[in-house]
Amino acid sequence: MSRNRPHTLRAFQPLKLRDYRLLFATVGLSLFATGVWTIVMVFQVLALNDSPLALSTVATGMSLGLFAFAMPGGVLADRFSKRKIIIVVQGVNALTMSLIAVLSLSGLVQLWQLGIASFVVGAGAAFFYPAYSAYLPRVLPAEQLLAANGLEGALRPTMQQGLGPALGGAVVGASFPAVGAVIVAAGFALAFSATLLLSRAGESVTRSESDERPSVLDDLKAGYSYVVRTRWLLWTLLFGSMLALVIQGPIEVLLPFIARERFADAESTFGILLAAYGIGGAIGSLLVSSWKLPRRYLTVMLTCWGGAALPLVVLGLTHSLSVMLTALFLVGATSGAGVVLWGTLLQRLVPPEMIGRVASLDFFVSIAFMPISIAIAGPLSLLVPIHTIFVGAGVIPPILALVAIMAGRMRESELQHPLDV
Repeated sequence: MSRNRPHTLRAFQPLKLRDYRLLFATVGLSLFATGVWTIVMVFQVLALNDSPLALSTVATGMSLGLFAFAMPGGVLADRFSKRKIIIVVQGVNALTMSLIAVLSLSGLVQLWQLGIASFVVGAGAAFFYPAYSAYLPRVLPAEQLLAANGLEGALRPTMQQGLGPALGGAVVGASFPAVGAVIVAAGFALAFSATLLLSRAGESVTRSESDERPSVLDDLKAGYSYVVRTRWLLWTLLFGSMLALVIQGPIEVLLPFIARERFADAESTFGILLAAYGIGGAIGSLLVSSWKLPRRYLTVMLTCWGGAALPLVVLGLTHSLSVMLTALFLVGATSGAGVVLWGTLLQRLVPPEMIGRVASLDFFVSIAFMPISIAIAGPLSLLVPIHTIFVGAGVIPPILALVAIMAGRMRESELQHPLDV
């Protein structure tokens, strides 16, 4: 019994360290605040201008912020103090949302201000996550990174897609958007407070202290060059971009139409389906973080991602809600496990001075192909039956994963860089 206990509690071991507890609290609070903001923003915009165009314009601000600063965020994370970047991002978020809360309470808030606030939150995420990814290996020993990434993987759907929007909707429904804006500001303020308590222990210089520092453009070129010549990394990024292109649009755009065609209460059914997807992601993340890193870590990771799409075939063929819920739970669990492995491998295999740029490049590739997938899903459904699209979304990713495993020579990389053996 005593020998099994460390295995059971492995997922929670990082929480023993003070700096990681503070980082965990920062991530959780900021995800929660962002989740509440997605609801507050919608209803605040509709209160000012009941127009889909107005809502679309303001909501686009967050994506623009992410897209514009995804690559610069990685360069800064590799050039400057990760701890300071984390502090500044949360401080700016707290200040911005406090201003929005004051304007909203006073009745002076305008659409352009909401658009700027959304842009700031998106830009903050683009700076925060490369810095966080590069800072985490300085706070935790290598063998605990898998567990830490698993905890974060469980936290994201729980706070940003679950608790945050649920509380935001309840507060806005019971009162008015300004009260929700206060909660958003409070969440970011608490996250900022947690970052101020981070110790400087994880701060060490990763590049030589010379007066002649490479330019930002040179840093970007070095990051691209590293990815291109690192075969396993290049093919994983290529696979990830194609995966987003194939599955994101069907899930986000076409799944609501399936719910409307097959079930009487389409709105609540769609919400339940997304909840199953999120719960699966949280449980899959926690499960994989409780295990040791697999010996065939790259192969397992790509198999998880490729195999995660297979249950999408069921969505195109079944009219049973329970079967659809099970399928989406499996999609979330398996893809969540793959994401945890991916984050851990970036921190274990990529040189410390490159982690920020590689993480931001991964971020950039993901967000670049998601809107394309969403944009083409609707027009494609006018030419191809929706159930056929879901069958394709389920079948194509496993084939792409096999190509990536072979072309990326994953077995060769695993033998050259054994981890946790």
